[in-house]
Amino acid sequence: MARRIALAVIALVTVLLGVAAVPLGLLTASQHTHDFRDDTVATTATVSSVAEEFLDDHATGAPLARVVAGLRRRGDLVTVYDSAGRRVAGDRNVPGVTPALTTREGAGRDTRIYTGAERQTVLMPVTKNSGTVRLGSVLLSRSTEPLEHRLVVLWTWLGAVSAIALLAAAFIATALARWVSRPLGSLEAAAQHLGDGDFTASAPATAGPQEVRTLAANFNRMAARLEALVSGHQAMMADVSHQLRTPLAALRLRLDVLALQAPAELADELAGAQGEVARLSRMVDGLLAVARAENVTAAPVPVQVERVIKDRSAAWRLAAEEKAVQISASATEPLTARMREGHLEQILDNLLANSLEAVPVGGHIRVTAAMAATRIQIVVADDGPGMSEQQRQAAFRRFVSATPGGTGLGLAIVHRLVTADGGAAELGDTNGGGLTVRLDLPAAPRDRAARKPGALLVADRDLWQF
Repeated sequence: MARRIALAVIALVTVLLGVAAVPLGLLTASQHTHDFRDDTVATTATVSSVAEEFLDDHATGAPLARVVAGLRRRGDLVTVYDSAGRRVAGDRNVPGVTPALTTREGAGRDTRIYTGAERQTVLMPVTKNSGTVRLGSVLLSRSTEPLEHRLVVLWTWLGAVSAIALLAAAFIATALARWVSRPLGSLEAAAQHLGDGDFTASAPATAGPQEVRTLAANFNRMAARLEALVSGHQAMMADVSHQLRTPLAALRLRLDVLALQAPAELADELAGAQGEVARLSRMVDGLLAVARAENVTAAPVPVQVERVIKDRSAAWRLAAEEKAVQISASATEPLTARMREGHLEQILDNLLANSLEAVPVGGHIRVTAAMAATRIQIVVADDGPGMSEQQRQAAFRRFVSATPGGTGLGLAIVHRLVTADGGAAELGDTNGGGLTVRLDLPAAPRDRAARKPGALLVADRDLWQF
C-alpha cells in the first residue's frame, strides 16, 4: 500500500508540473523570443533614422559611422544602402542576405525579418514624408546566441525546480505512506494471528493517524474479549468433562458388577442399560470434541495429506475386515494442507466410522485426494444406503443421525473441524448408491520432496496407492 500511495502522489505531482511548468516555460520562451525580435527591430529603426539624415540631407556620415561602430562592438552586422541598392555605409557582407533583397524592387516599403539558425536579420526601408519617398534601406543582422542562452537557462531552471519538487513529493509521499501503512501492516499481522487462534495477539495503538490508532485500540479490545470468552468456555467444558465422565464411569462399573450378580431374567434389561450408558459416554465425548473444534487456539501447520490418509485407512482396515468391507485410499500426488495438528486425523476417523456403520457386508469405502487449483479436495465415498436430500441438509447439525442408535455428532464434528481450518464440507450421492463426503481444504506451499516410501505408482491411473 505504501508503494501505491507514493506512486499516486508522485504521478499527481508530475501531472501538475506538466500542466503548470511546461506551459510556463513555453510562454516565457515565446516572450523572450518576441523581446529579442522587438529589440532587433527597434535597433534597426534607430539606424534607419540616422541613415535618413545622411541620405536625404547629404549630411556628414559621422553620426551614422558612430552608430554602426557601436553596434559592431555588440556583435551586430549593419549595412546601409541607397535607393539604387548601393552600399553607402557599414559591413560589406551580411550572412544570409542576397544582393537582390537590397535593390529597390527587392527591398520594398515594408520591414522584413529573417530568422536563421544562428542569426536574425532585419531589412528596413529608409523613407521620408511619412513613408511616401524611399531613400534606401538598412540591413541589421544579430546573433541569436544570447537568446538561445536565455532559453537554455530558462529550461534548466524549470527542469531543476521540477526535479526538486518531484524528489520532495516522493520523500513526503513515502514518509506519509509509511506512517499510514506500518500500523495497518501490524494490525493485519495481529488479525492473522488472531485468525490462527492466537488470542493474545495485539496491534500497536500508538502509531499512525488517529483513525488507525482508534481501529487498533478497538481490535485489541475485541481480541481481549474473545480471549476471555474462549478461556471461560474452555474452562467450563473442562469442568463439564470432569463432572460427567466420573459419574458415568462409576455408573458403568456398578452396572457391570450388577450384571454379574443379577438373575437371568434381568440380563436383557441390564444389557440395555449398559448400552445406554455407553451411548451416553460416546455422546459426552462427541460434545467435548465439538467444543474443542469450535474453540481452536492452535496455529495451522503443514499436514501431509497422503500420509494421514494412509495411516488412518490402515488403522481402520482391521475393523473393516471384520465386516468384510474393503477400504481403499489414493492421492494423485504428494499433497500438503494447512490445518491444525490432529484435525485431519479426527475428520477421517469420524468419516470412516460413519461409513463402517452404514456400509453393508461386502461393501466398499474409497478415500481419494487431489489438487484443485489452490485447494485440496478429499473425497470419502461408500456404497451404503446413503442419505435423502432432507437428511443431507440436516446432517451437520448436532444430534441428527441417519443411523439408528447413533449420537448424531460425527458429521457435526467433521463440519466444525473443517470450518475451523478454513475449509468446507459437502455431502452428495455416490454413483451407484451411497454417500459421498467432499472436503475442500486450504493447501500449503506445495512440497517438492521425493515421494514417500511405500507408495506404489499405478501406471494406468497415475495415482499414489496405499
